Amino acid sequence: MATARSARRRRAPQSRTAALTTRLDSPELYLNPHLSLLAFQRRVLEEARDPNNPLLERVKFISILGSNMDEFFMVRVAGLWQQIETRTTEISMDGRSPSEQLELIRHEVTSIVREIYQVWREDIIPELKESGIEILELDELNAQQKTAIDDYFRRILYPVLTPLAVDQGRPFPHISNLSLNVAAMVSNGDGVERFARVKVPDSLPQLVPIPSRAGELAFVWIEQVIIANLRMLFPEMEILQADLFHLTRDAELAIQELESDDLLESVQEAVWRRRFRDAVRLQINAGMPQSLLDLLTTNLELDQNDVYRVDGPIDLSRVRALLNIDKSALKDRPFIPWTPQSLAGASGPEIFAAIQQGDILLHHPFDSFQPVVDFLRGAADDPNVLAIKMTLYRVGPNSPLVEALLEASQNGKQVAVMVELKARFDEESNIEWAQKLEREGVHVVYGLPGIKVHAKMAMVVRHEGDAIVRYVHLGTGNYNPSTARLYTDLGLFTANEEIGADVSDLFNFLTGYSAKKSYRKLLVAPHTIRSGLERLIRAEIERHQEHGDGHLIFKMNALEDPGMIRVLYEASQAGVKIDLIVRGVCSLRPGLPGISETIRVVSIVGRFLEHSRIYYFQNGGDELVYVGSADLMPRNLNRRVEVLFPIEDRKLVRRLERILDKYLEDDANARIMRPDGTYIRPTRQHGRKPLSSQTSFLKRREA
Repeated sequence: MATARSARRRRAPQSRTAALTTRLDSPELYLNPHLSLLAFQRRVLEEARDPNNPLLERVKFISILGSNMDEFFMVRVAGLWQQIETRTTEISMDGRSPSEQLELIRHEVTSIVREIYQVWREDIIPELKESGIEILELDELNAQQKTAIDDYFRRILYPVLTPLAVDQGRPFPHISNLSLNVAAMVSNGDGVERFARVKVPDSLPQLVPIPSRAGELAFVWIEQVIIANLRMLFPEMEILQADLFHLTRDAELAIQELESDDLLESVQEAVWRRRFRDAVRLQINAGMPQSLLDLLTTNLELDQNDVYRVDGPIDLSRVRALLNIDKSALKDRPFIPWTPQSLAGASGPEIFAAIQQGDILLHHPFDSFQPVVDFLRGAADDPNVLAIKMTLYRVGPNSPLVEALLEASQNGKQVAVMVELKARFDEESNIEWAQKLEREGVHVVYGLPGIKVHAKMAMVVRHEGDAIVRYVHLGTGNYNPSTARLYTDLGLFTANEEIGADVSDLFNFLTGYSAKKSYRKLLVAPHTIRSGLERLIRAEIERHQEHGDGHLIFKMNALEDPGMIRVLYEASQAGVKIDLIVRGVCSLRPGLPGISETIRVVSIVGRFLEHSRIYYFQNGGDELVYVGSADLMPRNLNRRVEVLFPIEDRKLVRRLERILDKYLEDDANARIMRPDGTYIRPTRQHGRKPLSSQTSFLKRREA
C-alpha cells in the first residue's frame, strides 16, 4: 500500500471552477441535528439487522438503540418542547421551528420503531430459538413452565410489588422516568372498572429463566410473570385487562448555578427535582384499548402524538439481559488488549522512566487501559511524587483510579481532583465519588458555574534530583476502565515541559482564580479551540492555494457547530480535500456543487463505539495533528472546558496517519453520507474481502 502522504497527494483535488451562488449561512446548506442523530440510530439498526454480526452482538445493537432512543427523547425532544412552552422563537440551523422539527421527528421515530421491532420479531427471535434460546409468551408455556413462573412470583416478586389503586382517595401515582408498568383494569363484580398500576421492578432480572429441554434455555419477561399472577395482587377481583406502558420524562437538570452559593447542593436539588419533570413519550403495548390510553395520556398530560405502540418487549434496552448468556459462538471473539513494550510490567518509577524516554500513545481498546491505572497507582506509592491532579467526568463504579487517588492522599501526597457534578446521567454517582474523596482529605472542586469540565487530564508532579518534573496523561475518553474496553479512544503520556506547564495553568484555572486564556501548546475551550482550529484551517487554505496539496482529516463524534461548518465550506470552495469521520450527528452537507464538492463524510458504526477525536492538517507535508476531548458542537466550543493537545513525536504522527487511513478505507462498518443526509454503504471491488478498521486494529495488536 502506498504511503499515506503520497496517496493523499494523488487524491488532492484540482482547482475549482464552479461559481458560488449561495450564502454560507443559508439554511439549505445545513442538516437538522436531531434528524441527523436519528440517521445515526438507523445505522445502529442496520448493525442489528446485519446477519454478518454474531447473533448476541445484534441483540446488543438492539439494546443500544433502545437506550439511545430513551436519551434522544429525554434530552433532544424535551429541549424542543421547552422551546415551545417558553414561546422561544429560535429557528434551527436548517430553518425549522420547534413544532416543525417535532413533526419530522415523530415521523422518523415511528419508522425506526416499526423496523427495529420487525427485526426483533422476524429475525432475532427465530434465530435465538435455532440457537437454543427461547423467549416465550404466556400462551406458549407448558404446565411445568406455568408452575415455575407462579412459584417465582410467590417467592420473589410478590413481596416486592406494590399495587397502586386509583380512586377518590388515592390519586393517580407518580410514574418515574423510564419505568415499566403494568396497567390493570379490575372489577369486584359491580360493573365498575377500576384502574391500578403495578411498577415492574428493575432491581430484579428482567428475563426469568424457566424449565426447558436439555441443552436449551428458556425465559419469560418479568412483566409477563406479573400479568399471569395479577389475581394474587388483586384477590377476589376480576382481572378485566392488563397492559404495559413505559414512560420517558424530560431529564435535563435545571440548575440555578449563577444564583447558588453551593454547587453541590444545587446539583443534588436538581437531581431530586428531575424526577418530576414533564413526560415526553409514552410507549404502550400494541393491544392497549383506547379507553385505557386516554386515561394515561390525561393523567400524564401527554398528547396522542407522544404515544408509540410497539409489538414486542417494551423498553428494548432490557434485551441486554441476553448478553449474559454464556454462548461464545454467538458473540464477538474475545481479545486481550496489548500493552506497549516500554510499559509492559512497568510499575512505580519505571513508568515515569518510560515516559521520559519519549511520548507514549495508547489506542484503546486495542491498547490496554491498565497503564493509565498503573500510572496513578505508581504515583500513589512513589515517595518522590509530591502531587497528583486530575479531572473526572464519568468514572463508573469501583474505580481503581479513584482508589489510587485515595491511597495517594493517605500517603501524604497533595491530591486535587476536579469532579464534574453535571455530567449528564452520572450526577449522583459523581456526587458520591466527590464526597468520598473529600472525606479522605482530597482537595475536590465540583465544577465551574455555567460551564462543564469535559477535559480528560491527569498530572503527576515528581521530585527528581534538583528538578520538579510533570508527567501528564491527556485523553479523548473518560477515566473508566469498563468503557475503555468498549469505546475507541486515544491517550497520551508525556513529560513535555510546555504541555506540563499548560496543564498546570489549566488546573489553576479550574481550582483557583485565573483569567488566563492562552496556552503554549494546548487548545482549550471555551477560549482557544474555535479560534485555533479556524486559524489552522485557514492556514491550510493558504497552503493549498500555493501548493495544491491541502488536506484535512477530522475525526469526531459530532459536527454540529454552524461556524465551524462554514469554515470547512470555505476550505472546500478553495479546493482543499476534506475527509470527515463523524460517528453521529453531522449537520454539514457534503458534495454540494460550489459549496462542499471536496468534502467526504464517513461514519463508522461497529463493534466498538467510536469516541476518539483527531484533527489532522496536511500543512504542506509537515503534518499537524491534534487529539482531544472536543467535538465540533456549540456546547463543546462555547460552554465546556475541553482540551486538544498536539502530537509532536513524528512516529506517533505516522501512527495516527495509519489509523486515519484505515478508517477511510473501511468498507465493512463505514457508511458514506450523501448530500441529503442519508447514508449508503461504500462500494466494494468484486471479490475483495470486507475491510473493517476496528478488526484490522485488533489483528495488528494480536500479531
